[in-house]
Amino acid sequence: MPSKKLKVVVTRRLPDAVETRLRELFDAELNVDDAPFTAEQLAEAVQRADVLVPTVTDRIDGRILSRAGDQLRLIAQFGAGVDNIDVATAVQRGITVTNTPGVLTEDTADMTMALILAVPRRLIEGVKIVEADKFVGWSPTWMMGRRIWGKRLGIIGMGRIGQAVARRAKAFGLQIHYHNRRKVAPHIEAELEATYWDSLDQMLARMDIVSVNCPHTPATYHLLSARRLALLKPHAYIVNTARGEVIDEAALARMLEKGELAGAGLDVFEHEPAINPKLKKLANVVLLPHMGSGTIEGRIDMGEKVIINIKTFADGHKPPDRVIPAML
Repeated sequence: MPSKKLKVVVTRRLPDAVETRLRELFDAELNVDDAPFTAEQLAEAVQRADVLVPTVTDRIDGRILSRAGDQLRLIAQFGAGVDNIDVATAVQRGITVTNTPGVLTEDTADMTMALILAVPRRLIEGVKIVEADKFVGWSPTWMMGRRIWGKRLGIIGMGRIGQAVARRAKAFGLQIHYHNRRKVAPHIEAELEATYWDSLDQMLARMDIVSVNCPHTPATYHLLSARRLALLKPHAYIVNTARGEVIDEAALARMLEKGELAGAGLDVFEHEPAINPKLKKLANVVLLPHMGSGTIEGRIDMGEKVIINIKTFADGHKPPDRVIPAML
């Protein structure tokens, strides 16, 4: 007799190839309508699932975990960040947590670089002018942006994505600076010609463009607070493709509105999907709907990592992408 398949509950719709493979390998319950689970639906899911496959928009907190059945032994996150999961409580309850690191690096770095180009060069403003039939011909002093070549880029978080951003930015002639919990390996620093700052405050005060590429953890919540944002030069730009909670969004909106910063490119927001109304009104801000990792290839790669983690766990081994509280 074949062994009983694991009951896998998937909270959002995934690429067809991923869902098909999940159904082949497991007793997979799919979200055909792609409607986000409510808190009650999540609580019901953890009561019947052997494995839960949530996404970054599902809040798996202590209250949800307290209702989990004894059979729930794995939360296989479809995403790299796990700030939506109370990992410490899950581990205490004997539930393994995994994520999908690495596969989103190049896609997110591409989008970060796109924003680094789009905001200073006023690309979205130009598109809107053309769409509104307001382009009346070239003028020497019209729609002037800022050159990025030769400018200083300060990267906050020099992990996989931060390094990928640095490689792209270096090719565009930007000078690379970074703040991280620790210095990167000497050969990486040499390759990127990167300058390390142990003081975030000191780095911010000297940068022309700042890119946020660190995860959201309790330690990085409002890392760019109102006080730190005020350290930036008035001509500085800020780009965030990491997590909205890293920046005090209200303070950022006030500064942009007052002209105390030159502009911002944001793919993530502090209270997603809600966005500060002030940001929507500003011409010097490019706003994207959390699409930094949104490529077909990236989503399929994420799904394959989820499947590998579940299959490895089902076979009695430690999943390759296990998350432990000490990592956060």
